[in-house]
Amino acid sequence: MDIPKKEKDKHLGLRIDNELHYKLHFISQYEGRSANGQVIYLIRQYIDQFENEHGVIEVPEEK
Repeated sequence: MDIPKKEKDKHLGLRIDNELHYKLHFISQYEGRSANGQVIYLIRQYIDQFENEHGVIEVPEEK
C-alpha cells in the first residue's frame, strides 16, 4: 500500500542565526533552489558521503 506523499513528509524546525540565514538564502538563490530545497540538497549530499564511507543506512519499514 502506497502512503500518500503528505503522510511521508516530516517537518524539522531549525533555529539559526541571522548571518547563517542570510547566507543560506543567498546560496540557495544562486543555486536556483528554495532555502528548504537547499537544506534538503545538503542533507542528501552528506548522507551520500556518509553511506559511501560507512555503508548504506537501512531504513525500517513504516507501519
